[in-house]
Amino acid sequence: MDDITHIINGLPLSETVRHNALDVYQLIADAEAQAHGKPVSEIHFHEVGTMDAIADVTAVCHLMEILDVQRVMASPVHVGYGKVRCAHGVLPVPAPATAFILKNVPIYGGRIEGELCTPTGAALLKKFVSSFGEMPPLKVEKIGYGMGKKDFEVANCVRALLAETVGDGDMIVELSCNLDDMSPERIGFAMDSLFEAGALEVYTIPLGMKKSRPGVMLCVICREADKDKMVNMVFRHTTTLGIRENRSRRYTLQRQIKSFDTPFGEVRIKYSEGYDVCRKKFEYNDLARIAREKGIGIDEAVKLIEQNLSSHHDL
Repeated sequence: MDDITHIINGLPLSETVRHNALDVYQLIADAEAQAHGKPVSEIHFHEVGTMDAIADVTAVCHLMEILDVQRVMASPVHVGYGKVRCAHGVLPVPAPATAFILKNVPIYGGRIEGELCTPTGAALLKKFVSSFGEMPPLKVEKIGYGMGKKDFEVANCVRALLAETVGDGDMIVELSCNLDDMSPERIGFAMDSLFEAGALEVYTIPLGMKKSRPGVMLCVICREADKDKMVNMVFRHTTTLGIRENRSRRYTLQRQIKSFDTPFGEVRIKYSEGYDVCRKKFEYNDLARIAREKGIGIDEAVKLIEQNLSSHHDL
């Protein structure tokens, strides 16, 4: 890994590309270390350590920076089946390192004999892909194909679509219950626990209840797949005897966070785009930190950062 790091650090790359390329190789190194039962410092790269492999990894990272996409989605990974001959001898498909990298990623063998996904490809997918599954509704702008040299029963290619997501939004579930016999501390603990478990939103609404008791309505918004887990948690962490359910369709802007190095430390900016709307907003915690350090207000901190980043092409 030290040799790979030295080579990549010597290439004329941006900091983002260099960081991403090293992340990809770290995934491979961790997988090889797991397969061999040795620390990363003792791992020797073979096929994935050749100069053409390094060129593949850094080129993909460079292209991802140029495209500057907000989200990468992929189909389940077709890994093939059978055996593959490599520097370690004959190994099953997927190779041990590939299988380890693709943990928690949907894969399938199919009917094509051969290695269809290498550790390098697996690491690139793991680094950049945020979700694997069916293709959502898309408005496609550009299409690209990458052709392999081996002949299989089907076309040996990878297809990439550059597109904008469209459609009718995604379905969500809203769970709610009324509470009039819980302390604020217990309600706060319940809300924190629901957020930690993956709730999209948790909030309370003050209301008047029977016998003129002041109370709150606890509302939890979650994905349909998380509904049963959230129902169990609401019953576990609150005193309610019943939960109401409403299903809704949610429309969202695509969101991403970018980090910028400034003389005041790292500053994160949240970007939201879609439906012909584009917004950006500084991360509050970063603004508050700078304001405290400089003894200034939040608005002054915003102006200070904007002046510093005004020449940055990504701002």
